[in-house]
This record gives sequence, structure tokens and C-alpha cells, in this order.
Amino acid sequence: MTAVQANSAPTSASDPLADLYADWTELMTSDPEMGMRLLRSLFEEWHQATSEPTAVTYREDTLGGVPGIWVTPIGADPAKVILYTHGGGFAVGSAASHRKIAGHLAKELGTTAFVLDYRRAPEHSHPAQVEDGVAVFRALLDNGIAAEDIVTTGDSAGGNLAIAIPLALRQAGDPMPGRVIAFSPWLDMEITGTTLESNRSTDNLVHADLLRGMAAGVLGDAVSPTDPLANPLYADFTGYPRLYVNASNGETLLDNTTRLVDRVRSAGVDVTVSLIDDAQHVFPMAAGRDPRADAELSRIGEWFRR
Repeated sequence: MTAVQANSAPTSASDPLADLYADWTELMTSDPEMGMRLLRSLFEEWHQATSEPTAVTYREDTLGGVPGIWVTPIGADPAKVILYTHGGGFAVGSAASHRKIAGHLAKELGTTAFVLDYRRAPEHSHPAQVEDGVAVFRALLDNGIAAEDIVTTGDSAGGNLAIAIPLALRQAGDPMPGRVIAFSPWLDMEITGTTLESNRSTDNLVHADLLRGMAAGVLGDAVSPTDPLANPLYADFTGYPRLYVNASNGETLLDNTTRLVDRVRSAGVDVTVSLIDDAQHVFPMAAGRDPRADAELSRIGEWFRR
């Protein structure tokens, strides 16, 4: 059964993501040759938009050879795990920059979470990032977690990975997770979406030139931008798990979400889509600081408990 929801969420007096993204864009514009080291340092600030969730502990660990951070809310069910892949164009962002949002989500769902520090581009091209997610998933199975109790989750490029990891597992003959959650996923490696232009004035961060650079870094010279594990808009979603996907109506990657929903619907997938107005890319990152983000996490919790 396909469920669709469109939301007109309450706005906040200030938008911490809008402010952060505007600051990043100004810095990147003023230094167009900014090196990867400085760019990665910049994006480590992502956590500043997210409040520190209460009653959550963190522990560094390695699963399946992949480093990351365990996120454990007090009283969480240890048998249910969010496998979280961070955003950042496959090149920036980290488990540290996203541990807080994973904490808010895990608290809402009553689960634990493992946030991956997967191998990043351009040092490691596709499919290294997907392979790391598969390795962690298999390690969770080896540790006694049931496949149906794992939720692959991610934002932006990490949303791509959250969607692609189950496809890679199916391709390898492994079980898939029970659910998938994607925040503002970046899927279109061809950089052809119409909302790249129509929403350019309302998105403070993502634009076509930025995406082209990130895509070149992760695809390199050998990977096609239509490879279904790199660009799930070309994937076969037959038998895919329950999916929750969200986006802002004002972000440039909006049509990545809408095209994905059309594709999974046609494959008979149980999909819920949440679109809200006047928000930025990956708006749930402002959890605890923006009522729109908190309302979205509540909706995800309701969906999870259905």
C-alpha cells in the first residue's frame, strides 16, 4: 500500500540550517579553490544546527571493518538498529557531524543507531561507500540483529546510500532491512533535475555546479552515472522494503524525491513521502532547534510504529 502525505508545517522564528548553509556558501564562493581538507572541516559544523539530544550515549566502534559511532538512547531496544549513512556528497560530513540527528531519530524510534564513517570520495570512489554499508549490515546480522529490525537511514548522499545498500544486499543474495528512511536523498548522478533551476533561489546550499563536482569525485572515470547502485533512479525496486522519504518543496533536490516515489510506487513498494514548505535541504538536521524538524521526526515515529 502506498501512503502519501504533504505537510504544511509550522515555521520557526529562525532557521539554523538556512543560516549555516548561507555561511558555508559565502565561504565557498569567496574561496572557489578551497581544498578538501578545509571543505571537510567546514562541513564538520553541520552538527551545530542540531541540538544535543538528552539521555543519549555515544561510543566509537568498528563494525565489519568500518569505523563509526554507536548512538544509544537510555531505554532503547538493543535488538533494533538504525544503520545511518551521513550526507555530504560522499566526500564530506562524518559520523561526528551526524551523531546528534541519529540520536534524535533513535530516541523517537526507541532503537539504537550506528553512524558509519564510510570511505569517502575522491580517495575512494563508488562502490566503496555502498560496500561499507553492506559490511556493517552483515556485521549486525552476525551480532544477532534480525534483518527486519535494521533500518537503513541517511540524508542527501547518505540517503542515496540508505536506498542503495538494500539493493546491493538483494543483488548479493542477502536479506534486506525491514525499513528504509531517506532525508532529502541525492540520487540523480546525471544532474538533470528540473528543480535544480526552479528552486535555486530558495536553496541556500545545493546547486548544480556543486553536485557536478561531487559526482565526478565519487564516480571517477569508470562508473556510469546511470549505474543503479550509484543512481537508484535506475534501480528495480521489486520487493523493496517499506520506505519513508522526505524533502522540502523549496530545495533543489526536490525532484530526486518525487522521481524516486514515482519509481517505487510503480514497483508496488509501500512508500510514504513527506514534503514540507519553506525549509532547507535535509531539514530534519535542525532537530531540537526547529519545530518543523521535530514534527517530522514525530511523523517518522508514527510511521515506524505502524
